[in-house]
Amino acid sequence: MSEKFTESLSDYALSSSSRTKMMFSKIGIVGCGTTGQSITLMIAGRGIEVVFLELTQEKIDEGYREMIEQLDEKINHWGMTESEKKLILSRIKGTVSYEDFSECDLVIESILSKTREYSRDVRKSIFLNIEQHVSIETIIATNSTTTVITELSSELEHKERCVSLHFSTTAPNARIVEVVKGLYSSPIVCENIRKFAKLINKDPIPVEESPGLVSVRLGVALISEACEILMEGVATKEDIDYVTRNGLGLPLGPFEMADRIGIDRVERWMENLYNEFGDLKYKASPIIKKLVRAKRYGRKTCQGFYKYDTLGQKLKDQNLPADCTH
Repeated sequence: MSEKFTESLSDYALSSSSRTKMMFSKIGIVGCGTTGQSITLMIAGRGIEVVFLELTQEKIDEGYREMIEQLDEKINHWGMTESEKKLILSRIKGTVSYEDFSECDLVIESILSKTREYSRDVRKSIFLNIEQHVSIETIIATNSTTTVITELSSELEHKERCVSLHFSTTAPNARIVEVVKGLYSSPIVCENIRKFAKLINKDPIPVEESPGLVSVRLGVALISEACEILMEGVATKEDIDYVTRNGLGLPLGPFEMADRIGIDRVERWMENLYNEFGDLKYKASPIIKKLVRAKRYGRKTCQGFYKYDTLGQKLKDQNLPADCTH
């Protein structure tokens, strides 16, 4: 009987020491709130490993649970299979330690901001912590739109590695990423960030350093004007949204957009831009302030300008009480 030989495919592969490491094979995210979750799922969905950092294990568990809910919702609408969901989740890891960013090629700060001063100081601290635990080649980015990257990177040893990388998570299927070169950002870092954007199927848009960038300044101006039209009694919020969608061709009306972003977040953006520019067009509308005081933040609380179910779907009968367990 002839002798059988078995060979492993790995015998023909490059050795682990000689394999070329793919650029952006592992990405770090600081903060796993609504925006952090969107960025994490977006990147993991493109086959890239993601590690996200939160303050406690409870916050990590909450982030996992909410991301699973988002993926399940896609499955329910035939936008994903159970196998695809498992693959995406297998690429995501939560941590409470900056040390787990040591092998990341890019770390994106995406925390929840409060006041501009709070945002600036906390983000600066985060940048310093990141720099202490990553390699010199690692790019450090912020998803913030109202705090400029030059200010955040000013105290780092290697300022040239820092950029602003703003993902638009407002419009469904948005393809754009706003890329901001700070005063210290090196051209090669900006070029590599543009490559990363294309790697995750996004269109990188170069933007000059300015609070609010393009998307936020246009978005809050639209929401602010819609509130003025509503207060003047020109049209109902439903009709204003309908005109915006079907007359201007936008995927969401201004009130639907505010509910999706989070009305509390819209208010912070407006106040930060108003404090920066002093222009009344950025001053938060009394309607916005009233909803924030009532803790009606939009989809995440199941009630804002409209009412929603626990999956974030707008209720057809707006007279029904919103059923929310978040």
